[in-house]
Amino acid sequence: MQDRQMAILNIVSNTPKINVSNLAEQFGVSQVTIRRDLETLEKNGMLKRFHGGAMPVSDDDTARRLLTKFETKLAIAKEAAALVENGETVIIECGSTNALLAVELANKSGVTIITNSAFICHYIRGLSGARAILLGGDYQKESEVMVGPLTRICLKQFHAKKAFIGVDGFRPDNGFTCVNMMRAEVAQAMADQADQVIILTDSGKFDQIGVASQIKAGDVDIVITDSGIGREKRQMLEKYGIEVITVQAGS
Repeated sequence: MQDRQMAILNIVSNTPKINVSNLAEQFGVSQVTIRRDLETLEKNGMLKRFHGGAMPVSDDDTARRLLTKFETKLAIAKEAAALVENGETVIIECGSTNALLAVELANKSGVTIITNSAFICHYIRGLSGARAILLGGDYQKESEVMVGPLTRICLKQFHAKKAFIGVDGFRPDNGFTCVNMMRAEVAQAMADQADQVIILTDSGKFDQIGVASQIKAGDVDIVITDSGIGREKRQMLEKYGIEVITVQAGS
């Protein structure tokens, strides 16, 4: 993604609507150039165009959440990808950081991704190394994920060395949490089918609590997060036997 396109996304995500003419003036380029940028971003599901301008996608949309702490999420994704060998099959749950991980894995050789995220399958579709198995289930259209009993049944047909899970919060007495109970159930089912459970999350999630219990801390092997996690929370995770890997926090 070009720097200008990233800047456009930041503007669009913070305003209800913006016109092509305003964007062209801000960036000192032609309206034709801005329209091309908007077309590219819309094809990737990152915004919605209307005649003469653009607007953000819904709050629950993975593409929109990619814009928040993008550099940090990308660094976490790259660190996670380093744990995966060529030819390996991995399970990846939905989420913006996991979408970036999928891109990194699609640049490896022969990696197969098992996922409940239609967004992830769409996101990596143009990459030559993209190999994905999309689980069936009830479709949650805003976040583009499959959930429910059928998804859990599908998961029982697979086994992987590693499952990469995204989270929405953490409770010291109960482990990792999610804002959606059905997604939480699928995440737990993914963890059950893997030898190693790896949580990918920015440090801000440790100051939040989701409504649904997702995965007990004792069932997690590795947490990859950013340097903003702080010593106290890091030590708390390590008491559960979790290996904590940190990357430099970005914007």
